[in-house]
Amino acid sequence: MATPLLDPAVPGDAHAAQRLASEAVIWLGTVAADGRPHTVPVWFAWDDPKVTIFSRPDTAKVGHLRTHDLVTVALDTAGQGTDVVTGSGHARLSEFGKVEKALDAFGRKYAPMLGDQPLDAWLMTFSLPIVVTLDRFVAWRSTSAGLEYRSLPSRG
Repeated sequence: MATPLLDPAVPGDAHAAQRLASEAVIWLGTVAADGRPHTVPVWFAWDDPKVTIFSRPDTAKVGHLRTHDLVTVALDTAGQGTDVVTGSGHARLSEFGKVEKALDAFGRKYAPMLGDQPLDAWLMTFSLPIVVTLDRFVAWRSTSAGLEYRSLPSRG
């Protein structure tokens, strides 16, 4: 089991963890073979320090990950740019049997957005799990006491 990056006793970390648990979209940045960056919005499940994404297997991001596993992630900024959560790490292509905990969390999180479509039907299209293990995390937000900033390398 990977060592968590965030400390729930630190208010800024708790806030970032809450956003990671509840936000619908995270932006995933990959790198093409020619070095060109590629950033796409994706649905995800968070289990510190892992971000699990489900993708169609024929996408550019999957092709990029087959040759280059370094990635970035970022939530949309909140508070008009004063609430930022970003990270970087390594991604690996996985399989359903290895992401059962994340799959359960993902299903609960996105059930309202899927409406009448069962998760199993959705997963027939988005059939490739991608697991990102963050080894760097940066967050900042504006509070009544001023700017709160955290930059965390992996403790593991």
